Amino acid sequence: MDPTTAGEQGVGSRAACNDPGHRAAVPQEANLLWQALRGLAHDRLELAALETQRAGESLVAMVVAGMLVAGLLLSAWVGLQSAAILALTSLGVMEIGSALLLAVALNLMIALILWRLIGRLSHDLRFPANARSLGPASSECPERETS
Repeated sequence: MDPTTAGEQGVGSRAACNDPGHRAAVPQEANLLWQALRGLAHDRLELAALETQRAGESLVAMVVAGMLVAGLLLSAWVGLQSAAILALTSLGVMEIGSALLLAVALNLMIALILWRLIGRLSHDLRFPANARSLGPASSECPERETS
């Protein structure tokens, strides 16, 4: 290959890059790329919004269902206690007042046990291991020299 031919090809390719028509194509391609990225970002955000809305609706449905279950369990518990009170009084084991007081004491004892369990479990809500790992590396202070 002739060195002058190679030099002319290099000059020709530089001239094509310096051509005003070629310069206009680069910003147009960048603009098309920018529009495509904006469209993709818009689609992703719209999908995230729709999924968030669906998750919110599901959460509301779960809370409502949970409240209904809690109401049904409460009524079953009251019915079970009423049956136990009636059984104790009909068998002559206790009088009605004593059986009611026993049911109230049983409810209070179960509530106290659950309250203490909640108190113990609430410690984990503070992420204790993460809090320790984010704290200072050692609790010892460097020794200060006294003069």
